[in-house]
Amino acid sequence: MNRIIAGLFLLTLSAGATLPDLRVAADRRHLETVEGQPFFLLGDTAWELFHRLTREETQLYLKNRADKGFNTIFAVALAEFEFDQPNAYGEMPLENNDPAHPRDAYFKHVDWVVNQAAELGLYTALLPTWGDKWNQKWGKGPEIFTPANAEVYCEWLAKRYQDKPIIWVLGGDRPVENEAHEAIIRAMAAGLKRGDGGKHLISYHPKGGSNSSDYWPDESWLDFHMFQSGHGKQATANYDKNAKNLALPALKPTLDGEPCYEDHPVRSLMKDGKATIWFDDYDVRRVAWWSVLSGACGHVYGTHSIWQFHDLTKRKQQTDARTPWPEAMDLPGARQMGVMKKFIETLDWTKLRRDDALIMLEGEALKPGNKPMATVAVDGSLAVVYVPAYPNNAISLQLSRLKIPGSEVDFQAYSAATGEPSGLTRIESGDLLVIKPLSEPDEQSVQDWVLVIKKKP
Repeated sequence: MNRIIAGLFLLTLSAGATLPDLRVAADRRHLETVEGQPFFLLGDTAWELFHRLTREETQLYLKNRADKGFNTIFAVALAEFEFDQPNAYGEMPLENNDPAHPRDAYFKHVDWVVNQAAELGLYTALLPTWGDKWNQKWGKGPEIFTPANAEVYCEWLAKRYQDKPIIWVLGGDRPVENEAHEAIIRAMAAGLKRGDGGKHLISYHPKGGSNSSDYWPDESWLDFHMFQSGHGKQATANYDKNAKNLALPALKPTLDGEPCYEDHPVRSLMKDGKATIWFDDYDVRRVAWWSVLSGACGHVYGTHSIWQFHDLTKRKQQTDARTPWPEAMDLPGARQMGVMKKFIETLDWTKLRRDDALIMLEGEALKPGNKPMATVAVDGSLAVVYVPAYPNNAISLQLSRLKIPGSEVDFQAYSAATGEPSGLTRIESGDLLVIKPLSEPDEQSVQDWVLVIKKKP
């Protein structure tokens, strides 16, 4: 498995390559290319990319993300912070803050970034605006959108990028609180659809702890759901939000669009307004595996210093960032997201469905942060289990959930962090099979692991 993963990392698109358009698959649970190839969305969060970086810095960032296995970059056209300041080339996005009059000089730089990303095999998940520009619930805004100018702006934007590898993302971390907000978002969606003829997927990025389905459970313009499990605590049960979305009558793919960011303070553990604990690679890795194995169509990763491109030589610190962004690019969680994606892509992953009955929970596994996540193929031919790090992190399996004769079942354990195979022990116990890795977590190491169960070759 590790050789396969290493080989897949070497696959890159040549410069100038055309990325296929994306669509929702027939099962309404996954995304795919228009050629019918499954598309596992692995995104990185770069909200201020268009606004803050030079072209040289942009090339450095995009290549780093492509090399690590990401295939989608999330960025905002009208930024949240320092909106009254120009981009790295002295250009403002709008004339007199009027969305009906976007400035071509600013968007020529956006064009360049989108093209550079595409040459590296990266789609751009493009937010037309951050949410404070239509609901200044917090932040500096200003509120500049009405239904009329929202539709004009988004139609202009969609026409400009109709032939580019784009995923549209509305919202921007603000709640929909009244009919005026609903009208603005619907107008934006209508403008996007008119501008590109419905060629590109549309989703919605909600505020922390919220879900697009809280506001838009059955909107025709919304192609897949997105939620923000956020930065409040170390073990947010994001799988519950996937479960909610996948149980809706109007079934659509689901995605954690903003989980806890690596190197971000755990907000619930702050004291006197200061950080005490920071999310690390295990925290972000755990929620990623939880979400993917509970039915998500991919995952979005973030690093606290990268979304804002933290650089004290250019601007003041914002929201507790502590690591210069060029260093933060190589925090371990980013590479581990690529390991997860390549691991999943070696399997027939679109057939997997969450199956809690595969695992018998007891002892430490009953604690929320220790919850194993199990998924079984619809034909019973494959199962994958993610097991967080906790003392004696063995799992008891109900093998009757599979349709593989007992003598033909093959088990293989892998490190969730590296994808490397690891040994395991098996203890037969009637209809149950207890499996655990050969070595256990200790205070010096974190050992979460992934079990693949399939028929012997």
